[in-house]
Amino acid sequence: MRADARRNRDRLVAEARAAFLAHGTGASLEEVARRAGVGIGTLYRHFPCREDLLDAVFQGEVDALLTLGRELGTADDPFAALVTWLRAVLERHRAWQAIAAATGEDRPHATLAASRAPVERAGKTLLGRAQRAGTARRAATVDDLMRLAGAIGRTADESPEDPDLADRLLHLVVEGLRIRPGA
Repeated sequence: MRADARRNRDRLVAEARAAFLAHGTGASLEEVARRAGVGIGTLYRHFPCREDLLDAVFQGEVDALLTLGRELGTADDPFAALVTWLRAVLERHRAWQAIAAATGEDRPHATLAASRAPVERAGKTLLGRAQRAGTARRAATVDDLMRLAGAIGRTADESPEDPDLADRLLHLVVEGLRIRPGA
């Protein structure tokens, strides 16, 4: 892909992400193209249908989470790294839920299905480091943490009047996961 085409594609994905989060996955694609500084034809050349654009936004979220996981894999404090990663999972929950709902339960996209394993591997690596350091409970699994993050995200989505709810619930999960020295 030429450099200018890559820049156009990247701008389209960034603007689509912002539009989908602000207005839902039914946001105007014409507005996405306008905000990206391209015509609607350019948008459709890169993304022939809305689901293709949704996939690209979702994949960008997954890629960012995997990059963060790799960066945190060498952090000095394995428990803090795990918490940072869990917070990033939770921050992406809203985008993932919107995209999953838009693509439909009966027609899961390859991007949605393929993302689960690498995301879980990243979480498992970070959890394993914290467990080996003696700062995270050995009984915890990455599946437990992903389910808890999903539950926190859904609960926070259902309570928009309480913008701090997700942070409070995550704090409770983190404190239950943490092993204190000498405890």
